[in-house]
Amino acid sequence: MTPGGGPAEPGRGRTIAELAEVPVDRVKRIGEKRAEALRELGIETVADLLMYYPRRYLDRTRQSDVADVGVGEEAVIVAEVVSTRYRRTQRGRALVELEVDDQSGRLRVVFFKQLPAGTQAMFFGKLDTYRGKRQLTNPVVDLIGNRTGRIVPIYPTTEASGIAGWEYGEWIEEALKRASPIGDPVPGRYLADLGMAARGDALSGIHHPESFEEKGAARRRLAFDELLRLQLEVVMRRQESERDARGIRHAVEPADGEPNLVRDFKRRLAFELTKAQEQAIAEIDRDLAGPLPMHRLLQGDVGSGKTVVAACALLTGIQGGYQGAFMAPTEVLAEQHFFGLRALLGALEMPDQERLGGTRPVAVALLTSRTGARERARVYEELVGGSIDLVVGTHALLTGEVRFSSLGVVVIDEQHRFGVEQRAALRSKGRGESGDGSDPDVLVMTATPIPRTAAMVVFGDLDMTLLDELPSGRTPVRTIWSRTDRGDAEIWEHVRSEVAAGNRAFVVCPLVDGSERVEARSATAEMLRLSQTALSGLAVGLLHGQMKASEKEPVMSAFRSGEIQVLVATTVIEVGVDVPEATVMVIEDADRFGIAQLHQLRGRVGRSDRPSWCYLLSRNDSPEAAMRLGAMESSTDGFELAEVDLEVRGEGTILGSRQKGRSDLKLATLRPADRRLVVDARNVAESILAEDPYLERHTDLADELRLFLGEEAAFLRKG
Repeated sequence: MTPGGGPAEPGRGRTIAELAEVPVDRVKRIGEKRAEALRELGIETVADLLMYYPRRYLDRTRQSDVADVGVGEEAVIVAEVVSTRYRRTQRGRALVELEVDDQSGRLRVVFFKQLPAGTQAMFFGKLDTYRGKRQLTNPVVDLIGNRTGRIVPIYPTTEASGIAGWEYGEWIEEALKRASPIGDPVPGRYLADLGMAARGDALSGIHHPESFEEKGAARRRLAFDELLRLQLEVVMRRQESERDARGIRHAVEPADGEPNLVRDFKRRLAFELTKAQEQAIAEIDRDLAGPLPMHRLLQGDVGSGKTVVAACALLTGIQGGYQGAFMAPTEVLAEQHFFGLRALLGALEMPDQERLGGTRPVAVALLTSRTGARERARVYEELVGGSIDLVVGTHALLTGEVRFSSLGVVVIDEQHRFGVEQRAALRSKGRGESGDGSDPDVLVMTATPIPRTAAMVVFGDLDMTLLDELPSGRTPVRTIWSRTDRGDAEIWEHVRSEVAAGNRAFVVCPLVDGSERVEARSATAEMLRLSQTALSGLAVGLLHGQMKASEKEPVMSAFRSGEIQVLVATTVIEVGVDVPEATVMVIEDADRFGIAQLHQLRGRVGRSDRPSWCYLLSRNDSPEAAMRLGAMESSTDGFELAEVDLEVRGEGTILGSRQKGRSDLKLATLRPADRRLVVDARNVAESILAEDPYLERHTDLADELRLFLGEEAAFLRKG
């Protein structure tokens, strides 16, 4: 079954890329109607069909006799349909009542699909009773066919498709038979070293395993393939960026008489840097001084001091005459970073012979979609002219109008909110329109700790630096989940007592204004309610993302000074707000936030030696909410919570940041269970590319990269 449907080349198995060109209706018993239904499920080719993996398996070798199954037990029963009766539910749906017999006894089966008398089928479900008779209600049903006594794959099905689970098994069995032999893109020596099954054996084993051991081996191999493709991508991307790089050798220790902004900056800090910060700065300095552009990920927990480390990197470039760019994913974060960096760097001075006194302050500018036309034009002009040292902005920095005189260092905050394309686009501005410039050093930051396994896949082309130490004097924040009105009342009394002691409190709500569609307290309404009830007599302020920068800055200043004692806000205060006097964080409708966001919000308190609290208000006790809020109560470790978050939400959110083509992970995960596979895939990718940088001798792997990662993969093979 080659692209034309004919036999494969002699001595060469058919590749997945070739099978991706064979329409699924070339498989026997898939007619036009079934093919259309499959296309609705994203199954258009034979390759898609072979990679439509079972969602679970039933061990038919452990089937039970009807007579032996007790009420409340789950069981696999193989029986013959004796009779069929139909009736309508109150909603008008056709309900089917079957009587089945397996020679040990009879049983009633109730579900919504038709099976004629005489049909042999497998039924899996929990036995219950109805009007005194034993019954299986809406069980998993699979026609036996020729698969008696084996492990049965159960495929994802939808009623709308009209496709029965057993049909997938038949079609895939036919496709495997006609496509055989299936070639393997991974050289045999790597498979042998890792004890991996061949690709063809793995596809057969995942769909028609003779044992759970065979199924496990098949899943391991196919999961490895998914991870290998991702690792090949990130390693090739890194090699490509280094191949024609034009790095800048920054002077980490300026010569006598030259400005040393980093030294001056550190001297002005009101606190000592942690050992972790000093180590991070040293690692970054080695990159900045080296010949290749830096590509480094700086990740640390809430409050670990990433901004100070980033400021040192930016100042190293600025003191050498280069410009810096700091990109954040939202206008709110960009504005916060702008105010924070301007305050940190405002007292530093650069030599300027055209100014009276021969110096000028380090110039920091802001550029977002909210920037007015006149200010925007000024920023554009002064960036090209070189009189702006550091620009802070959002995606607005990526537009064609933004041009630099000499871009030297780029910092990207919350990188998981951007794709690799945005990172590359900002980096490319270092070369300028003429292409004669240099490649800036890039520091990627994330305030959301990422499990190492996930980081190896998503940020595998970056060196990693970890800030695993909090500044001295910080006290752990006590976290309490309130589920009752009485508990809430006690929390508001605690807020009053903390304010009376000279401290401040945050109250965070999910929305700005009320919404009939979402049952969540809005910040606007909640500020009014609290001002008139539980917190009456206190100075309560409001802050949200829809306010202009000119409106937000006075509010934050009033909160820092104590003029505002309680700040009701949206997640605008999630990152970058540092008020040491804030000791209470109240998060309303806490179940509506993810673990990472809750942890970030909690990080707004506990930023001094004062005891601090985080209160989670929620009546939602669903399993998922309980896992998230319970984890917040039991741990303040961001990396530990990141692992829990990965278990709760899966890989989708993390991988979504890659902004890639047709496949994320179907079998592989980024959870601890697959950590070894991630490492193995990385090692094999590096070994293959060390010998064959453009995959010119591994054409089947190159074809798979194009197939799964889209046309973007083509640039990885240029050369």
